[in-house]
Amino acid sequence: MNLSKLQKYILRQSLESQRVKTSRQAFDNFYQRVKKPPAVELRTNIITKSLERLIERGLLIGYGTKTQHKLFINQVKLTARGKKFARQSLGQQTSFPFKKLNK
Repeated sequence: MNLSKLQKYILRQSLESQRVKTSRQAFDNFYQRVKKPPAVELRTNIITKSLERLIERGLLIGYGTKTQHKLFINQVKLTARGKKFARQSLGQQTSFPFKKLNK
């Protein structure tokens, strides 16, 4: 599955967060590392589209308010599939639930 750098950043931040639900303000820090960041209005649109695409792929669960025409995402939570993918993108090995045999 191909993801953008921002989407990988969102997954990593959600995985490393101490809380279960991550606020979307934590994802604005992605643009501090960029030499020429986009305007603030464009950042919110870009982050919203990335969040919606991750939700469509089943990697995140979005929490917020829904109006008749638009969805406002305030917080996100990783799904089990999202946690697995975030660990793989970090390079961490996942452990198998095999029992050790004592000999």
